[in-house]
Formats: sequence, C-alpha cells, structure tokens
Amino acid sequence: MTNHPVNCSILTIGDELLIGQTLDTNSAWMARQLNLEGIWLKRRISVGDDAAAITAALDQEREYSDLILITGGLGPTSDDITKEVLSHYFSSPLEVNLPLRQKLREYFERRGLPVLASNLRQADLPRDCLAISNERGTAPGMWFEREGKVFVSMPGVPAEMEAMMIREVLPRLRKRFGAPEILHRTILTAGQGESFVANRLEGFEKQLPPQIKLAYLPSFGYLKLRLTAFSPGFPDAFRVLEEQANLLARELSDLLLAREDISIGAVAGRLLLGLNATLSTAESCTGGQIANLITQVPGSSAYYRGSVVAYHDQIKTSLLGVYPELLAAHGAVSPETVDAMARGTRQLLGTDYCLATSGIMGPDGGTPEKPVGTVWMAACSGTQYLTRKIQLRFDREHNIQAASNQALLLLLELFRGARGAKG
Repeated sequence: MTNHPVNCSILTIGDELLIGQTLDTNSAWMARQLNLEGIWLKRRISVGDDAAAITAALDQEREYSDLILITGGLGPTSDDITKEVLSHYFSSPLEVNLPLRQKLREYFERRGLPVLASNLRQADLPRDCLAISNERGTAPGMWFEREGKVFVSMPGVPAEMEAMMIREVLPRLRKRFGAPEILHRTILTAGQGESFVANRLEGFEKQLPPQIKLAYLPSFGYLKLRLTAFSPGFPDAFRVLEEQANLLARELSDLLLAREDISIGAVAGRLLLGLNATLSTAESCTGGQIANLITQVPGSSAYYRGSVVAYHDQIKTSLLGVYPELLAAHGAVSPETVDAMARGTRQLLGTDYCLATSGIMGPDGGTPEKPVGTVWMAACSGTQYLTRKIQLRFDREHNIQAASNQALLLLLELFRGARGAKG
C-alpha cells in the first residue's frame, strides 16, 4: 500500500476529440470514479490519432503519474493505432490471443454477421500485456506495468469503457495500489454567487486546518463547496472533516440545499417524497431538459408523472388550456402564459405541483422588449403560485441548461413555502 496519494493521468486519443466532433465525456466519468477510489487525478490530456503524439504523451505522463489511463483508438479500422503504438512503446510484439479470437468469432456469429479479418485482428495483442475483457464490445483492454507505473488502455466507446472500468480495472487498481483514501464533504447552495460566498467565508477559510482544502464549484444558478482531506498522516481526518463540514453548513444555512454532492433534480425529488407529492412539467424553451434532470434520478417515477413539451403555441392552446386571447395579448414569453401552462398541465396530468417555462434561447428570435435570453417560468400547486423572469446571456445550449436549473430552484422555493405552511 502506498503512503502517498496515487497520481493518475488520463490520456484520450482520437482526432474527433481534437476537432470537437466528439465530446470527451470519458475523462469526466473516469475522474469521478477515481476520486471515489482515493486516486488523485493529476492531469488530463487529449491527442490525435498520431503515433508520435501518443508516444510523446506517454513519455510525458509517466513523469507525473503512477497510473496512466488511456481511452480510444482500439477499433478495427485503419485510424485505430493505439494498440500498435503500445506494442512498439513497450517493445512487446503482437501475438494472437486464441481464446479471444474464438470469442470474437462467436460474438459475430451470434449476431448473424460475417467475421471480417479486421475484426479478428482485434485478438492480436502485445505479448506482455494483460488482456482485459470487454463485455460490451469487441476491442479488449490492455494492462501494462513498467518501472512501477501502470498503463491501462481501454476502448473510447463510453459504454464499453465504463463497464470495463467497473468490472475489471477498478478492482485490479485496488489490489495493485491500495490507494490511500481521499475524504470529501460537499454542500450544495443557491442564492448567492461564488464571489459573494467566498467573501462570507473569509473567516471560515482562515481557521481551516492546513490538511483540509476548500474548493468552490459554481454552476448555473447554484454553487457546490467541497472540503477535501487526505487521510495519510492525518489520523483524525474523518472527525475533523465532519466538524468543518458542520461549521460550513452553519455559516451558509440560509443558502443550504443539501449536505452532499447531489443534483438539484435529486434535491427536488427528496422534497417531493417528503411531501408525499407528485410533479409534472410543461416545457417550451427548455425542450424537455427539466424532465431529463428529474428522471436522471433513480426512483423518480415515485413522484414524477411526466411532461408536455409545448414548443408550438398550438400545443399550448390545444393541450394545456392556454387561451388564444391570452397569447395574443401577452405573447408566449410572459408571466401570464407560463402561469396558464403550469395550471393547465397540473390539471391535465393530475399532479400536486407543476413547473413551466417559456423563453427565447437564441441565437435569434429576440425583440427590444424581449431580447434573447429572456425566460419566464412558473411553479404552482393547488394553492400557491410563483412566477419569475430571468435574463440569460449565454449561447443556446447553455441558456437551456441555466433556465432548467433556475426553474428547479423556483420549484424548491415553492416547496419551502409549502413546508412552512404545514409547519
């Protein structure tokens, strides 16, 4: 077992990553898993399908890290060169792995597909690597060790990589490194921006023990604060971290949403369960993103009934009961319209609460009275109604994300009123 944090580098390979054709979601997912294992991510780097660039990156990252995780370039086509580069890098010639070749034959035959020579070549692996099974695809992973460093190459397809990490790689890393635990405590807040919260916490930060670090993690409409401690050489790490987390929560009690690292959708879900209540959504400008945030939470069917994406005004009038005269008088982006959308959808889907949005996400469609980024939202129950206008300044994609988060925060505000009324 190491007596210092295990440092890791992530190397993602593929021209499609460099030109923005494919978004690198692998690194973020891997980073979260490594954090849970007490492995410290030191660096993340992307390179194209170029042998010299891959080799240079391997040389560089082995200077920084004990563990180098590699994704991409293991497919059957000519631009997939990672295996050949690793074979040369480790002076380990390719050899046929007969059990793997047979498995590949069976994989394609079960699907009634021809077995191509290019597919069978995926069973040619560097002689000195440990083959890692791929339960969701055809390209195996590879595990190398040199001079105390571990290199793990995995497919770039997220579903294949994730299964390989969970079932094979992470268990092997636990045995190999026995990594020291990294402890975290996170609180979720809303209502003040990062700079204002940091100003409030000047005194708190000054009294923090040197072994504990505070990080500010802002997002659209909310802020996460994370306290981190490394347990080696800090025998009271758990107790002290708990004490500091309690103190931090008290300092920000007026902004506090949760005392753990969960999403706003999860916060809303817990409150709905606590109220024994149900929720529906009526989305225009957010196009179903709020529903997505809610249903990402396992078990959300216990409180979430569904959504109407009323993007066209005809749907607002025909399904949700928004009067054409109201739309003509106030427009789709107005407090009157979102209020009517929320009330109509709540009645249509038979829920206790409803959340509605309508706005102009851009890049065009704005007017001097209602510029791009104007969003109206409403939250309602049978007895309570809240509407709010926000003005966003991002591109279309980020405006949708920000509006969805802000809408959920409006819903949480309505919940607080409901809980106060019951109390």
